Amino acid sequence: MAKKSSGHTCSFCGGPMSADAVVVPSPLEPGVLICSDCVAGISDLLKEVANDKRQKAANDVKSMDQVPTPREINDYLNQYVIGQDSAKRYLSVAVYNHYKRLAQKLDDDDVDIEKSNIIIVGPTGTGKTLLAKTIARLLDVPFTIVDATVLTEAGYVGEDIESLLTRLLQAADYDVAKAERGIVFIDEIDKIARKSDNPSITRDVSGEGVQQGLLKLLEGSIVNVPPQGGRKHPEAKMIPVDTKNILFICGGAFDGIERKIANRLNTHVVGYATDSNKQKIKRDNYLRYVAPQDLKSFGLIPEIIGRLPILTHLDPLDRDALLRVLTEPKNAIIKQYQKMFKMDGVELTFDQSALELIVDKAIEYKLGARGLRSIVESIMVDSMYDIPGSDIKSLNITRDYALEQIQKAHFETDIVQ
Repeated sequence: MAKKSSGHTCSFCGGPMSADAVVVPSPLEPGVLICSDCVAGISDLLKEVANDKRQKAANDVKSMDQVPTPREINDYLNQYVIGQDSAKRYLSVAVYNHYKRLAQKLDDDDVDIEKSNIIIVGPTGTGKTLLAKTIARLLDVPFTIVDATVLTEAGYVGEDIESLLTRLLQAADYDVAKAERGIVFIDEIDKIARKSDNPSITRDVSGEGVQQGLLKLLEGSIVNVPPQGGRKHPEAKMIPVDTKNILFICGGAFDGIERKIANRLNTHVVGYATDSNKQKIKRDNYLRYVAPQDLKSFGLIPEIIGRLPILTHLDPLDRDALLRVLTEPKNAIIKQYQKMFKMDGVELTFDQSALELIVDKAIEYKLGARGLRSIVESIMVDSMYDIPGSDIKSLNITRDYALEQIQKAHFETDIVQ
């Protein structure tokens, strides 16, 4: 029995439509229709194009003999980051395993290598962001650094959580398949901790709500991302991104977590130990004993801690480490100023006593390595103003001159020499 015709034809293929056929009308032009067969054909074509892109991206992945080994990655980090051997080993292994996951052939067997996201705990100025930026120079995958402090729940003032992936898409030139094998560094993760260990009765739109929203990204799911970032709107075109193979590295200062670690270890931040086990605890750096339960006490929800299985720490920088930070790395602060003066034809040198004064003041102000630049800048600002265009060809910074400039910059009012 022939199907009864509806009297309409498909505007795409020109074929007649039966009365019981599924028809998709145009929202703009009345009378313009497309049949379900054409819709299915277009859907299959789009899937084929997407698969071709993913296959091309998979073919672009380096073979394992081209990937730097963990030891080579660590050696590269050593050129720019002083100390922090434990964190550098964790990051080196994580990056190497990320390449392994990208290079695996899913048809070999049933074993699927899952990603292991990382969380780094360390005081301000110890090198969390520097480690991320240094790895970004080395990697051949899209890499982006985002700040968790600007994130809020959807519908509130601030950035949606999906904006993390917008930055990654931008780093990959909007190549979705390339972005789906990238790395995201989420800085200031501790700033989205909930305000207390108990669930709040009021809405915490920039704390626990953001943590809940991050779960699907960290675990691995298909997320609709606004291509230009900003707020999501129902009429806006979205880009689906699969986060299964995106490696997330989180970092935060977690200011005050040492006291929670001390309480867990049944010790006190200030005081004396009473038994042999407590005496083995090194009280100068409680962060080396950080554990997942400390992050929970600080305000991270258990679900997000479980999706960040690798936990490592950065040690506070002591005097010797800060002195090395000032002069040894490829992009050391002193080397940067020497290069700036060299561009004006001036040779810049520092007395060792001047360098030691800078380090002592950085320790006194408790700003870590980040404080070194502000102190050096305050010392050099007058010279950088006066010397360009003058006949001076060399400049040596002594301790007395450095001390005078620090006083002049009002860093402190009473300095005992």
